[in-house]
Amino acid sequence: MAVETVERAEAVSGWKRPRGTPSLAEVFGSIATRPTGSFWRKLVTFLGPGYLVAVGYMDPGNWATSLAGGSKFGYALLTVALLSNLMAILLQALCARLGIGAGRDLAQACRDAFPRWASWPLWVITEIAICATDLAEVIGTAIGLNLLFGVPLELGVVITALDVFLILWLQNLGFRWIEAFIVTLLGVIAVCFAIQIALASPEWGAVIRGFAPTTNIVTNPDMLYLAIGIIGATVMPHNLFLHSGVVQTRRYGETVADRREAIKLATIDSTIALTFALVINAAILILAAATFNKTGQTEVAELGEVHKLIAPLLGSAWAPTLFGIALLCCGMNSTVTATLAGQIVMEGFIDIRLPPWARRLTTRAIAIMPAAAVTIWFGEAGTAKLLILSQVMLGLALPFAIVPLVMFTASRAKMGELVAPRWVTALAALTAAVLIVLNIKLLYDLLPG
Repeated sequence: MAVETVERAEAVSGWKRPRGTPSLAEVFGSIATRPTGSFWRKLVTFLGPGYLVAVGYMDPGNWATSLAGGSKFGYALLTVALLSNLMAILLQALCARLGIGAGRDLAQACRDAFPRWASWPLWVITEIAICATDLAEVIGTAIGLNLLFGVPLELGVVITALDVFLILWLQNLGFRWIEAFIVTLLGVIAVCFAIQIALASPEWGAVIRGFAPTTNIVTNPDMLYLAIGIIGATVMPHNLFLHSGVVQTRRYGETVADRREAIKLATIDSTIALTFALVINAAILILAAATFNKTGQTEVAELGEVHKLIAPLLGSAWAPTLFGIALLCCGMNSTVTATLAGQIVMEGFIDIRLPPWARRLTTRAIAIMPAAAVTIWFGEAGTAKLLILSQVMLGLALPFAIVPLVMFTASRAKMGELVAPRWVTALAALTAAVLIVLNIKLLYDLLPG
């Protein structure tokens, strides 16, 4: 009866066709929620998707941009980390609204709303963004394996492809197991950085001042380049597709009231998780500022170089190991969530129908093969430049995901009573405009002459 109600609602909505196969069909609605009970009991059942999204906000690409920003400009770019995190909270709230309110992920919504001449280029741009994401994650994981176990970089790249089998195994146990795996690794990362920050003893007054905005970020091309990289590494295009899909793993009622409450709880989940991500990102930048910028080493960005330099600067033999463990956990987490995002994007845009194992292998291959080729070609030298460039590519691709998201969630015809409030739409539109202007400014500064 509920399905018939949804189909009748869609027939008179602004969508051109029925929803069809839901996002991540094999785990869709697989986690029961509490329709009654206390607020906290209800919230617990919704906690999880936000942490999968938060992983993308602290991946190895973030490390490269934050380490480069902290070593070169001290604490000045903390304000960019804060601003980008506020953007992320706003945009991920819209993703939850789209996934729950419209019952579609962002890729499905784009395929429905746009003609092929527009939706297929959007798909290509999104796949390029996922490749850029995977480039950062493949490099980070491979370097982590190399630092901790001496695994050659090329072999480490191949090992990262095995995450697809880890996902299949965990998903057979239940989607909660994937969420538990992600949260556990996040906890390890947090502990590692807490110890390193304690060893670094940063100037907390300078840290607080670093969150205040400065015009140098726009007027200094080098600072702007890193600022766009931090924004691209924080507000990542694939996360918008990922969140609108994984939020539908929860089983909630079909009434407007039920879905409105689900949107509220999912938004709280993502906000808590992204606040945690801000703490990690800030910790990376603070660590770089307190260790490298303070000692005059302003060009440190290579992850392997950080690993070598951090022990004498912090005065602890454990510091490099903690750095390597955190990096490896971060890379593993990011490859898992990027694979899920790749599945959502491919299924949503081109409606591919394959067995789960073949679908995962296909989407993983599309994302990882270019990343692996670039990593093996360049080797360990220049990995920092590749990581930062990948994050700038994400920043440039971001408007192509944000603009459709804002359009869909602002449409009463598509969202019905669950349409985004006007003030939220206005802030999201302003965010998109700011990002587009910054990207144009960055391209202008990078053009020769």
